[in-house]
Amino acid sequence: MKQMKKLIAIAVLFFGVVSFTNAQTKVAHIDTQKLISAMPEMKAAKTEFDKLQQSLGADIEASITEYRNKLTQYTNEAPTKTDAENASRKQELAELEARIQEARAAADKTTQQKYIDLTKPIQERALAAIQKVAKSLGYAYVLDATAGSGLLLADGKDLMAEVKKELGI
Repeated sequence: MKQMKKLIAIAVLFFGVVSFTNAQTKVAHIDTQKLISAMPEMKAAKTEFDKLQQSLGADIEASITEYRNKLTQYTNEAPTKTDAENASRKQELAELEARIQEARAAADKTTQQKYIDLTKPIQERALAAIQKVAKSLGYAYVLDATAGSGLLLADGKDLMAEVKKELGI
């Protein structure tokens, strides 16, 4: 019986300490996407990225226009050409179509890599600022309040103003 009382007393003490410790944990939140979107570097990166997309898109559109023109020409002239000439033209169109598909795939890969190259340093700078502000204010956890991130309630401290100040925004 004495041992049972001791065990209960120890358990109550243990849970009391744990709940006291948990009560002292400070949690904050920040919408990282909103922060990154507000950074001047991101606006410049978006402009550069858009220029690249337009450039690559213009090249592909020129190839598509060439393909369509040749297709129209070959379709109109097909009745007056020999079977060998028509087969050769079909082969040429197939090769042009394949080059267009390859160009699209290469453009997609290029734009994806460029986006990563442009945004990674910006994301790292934002994360460093969030960590610096959170540590200076004594927060143990900072949750991402970006829509769809899984945060269901953001009733605690929002660090947006402090982090923007740290970044000079």
